[in-house]
Amino acid sequence: MYVCICAAVSDTQVRACIRNGARTVEEIGERCQAGTGCGTCLDHLDGMLEQDLAPSNAA
Repeated sequence: MYVCICAAVSDTQVRACIRNGARTVEEIGERCQAGTGCGTCLDHLDGMLEQDLAPSNAA
């Protein structure tokens, strides 16, 4: 699914950026251009960061 329509960036691409070290919305934008257009997706990108970087509850 597209997360950023302006730059045609999918959720898979954003998650790859996060796996490869992006830790802020700005870093995601630098790596794949998501969030650098109209800004509508910024809250979604921030949520993806929180979700993907949250400590796992599995022990």
